[in-house]
Amino acid sequence: MMDQVTSVMIVGVGGQGSLLASRLLGHVLLEAGYDVKVSEVHGMSQRGGSVVTYVRYGKKVASPVIEQGEADVIVSFELCEAARWLPYLRKGGKLIASSQRIDPMPVITGAASYPEAIPQTFQTLGVDATVVDALALAEQAGSAKAANVVLMGVLSQHLEFPLEAWQEAIRQLVKPAFVEMNQQALLLGRAAQ
Repeated sequence: MMDQVTSVMIVGVGGQGSLLASRLLGHVLLEAGYDVKVSEVHGMSQRGGSVVTYVRYGKKVASPVIEQGEADVIVSFELCEAARWLPYLRKGGKLIASSQRIDPMPVITGAASYPEAIPQTFQTLGVDATVVDALALAEQAGSAKAANVVLMGVLSQHLEFPLEAWQEAIRQLVKPAFVEMNQQALLLGRAAQ
């Protein structure tokens, strides 16, 4: 596995915690000895716009950029964002998405309506998708803000790194007061298959 390069995209809307999610993943990968390249693209993230982070790892990674059809895994914090970035998923890749809906500006202004039946579309297209209610699981762990860590828990089931590596990443990167809650969020995400 170490010789090939694995590409993970983390997508969502500004303010959903994609930065912490990519830092947790990066920590796990670096500790496992991989060369890791991370690139963040903040669209209108401050205004609830689309945010995408590319994470590529392997023995030697030349570029952090992921082209259409190259992502091995897409982790999406919001359903519409999952649909928007789907063309980047390689054939046979894995999509992990939160069932959360955040209305984009065209929906808020009434210029468009939120697409219905997105999870059914994934099924129709034959996408290997796991859609979880990350927000509800995060609230169960103690805070809606932990939805990002719930999704990292789901992701951890699809990567070859031990639970302890993820737990240690949380201990290293999360403020002490929030470590226990985030550990719980991680475990709830791992169980949400």
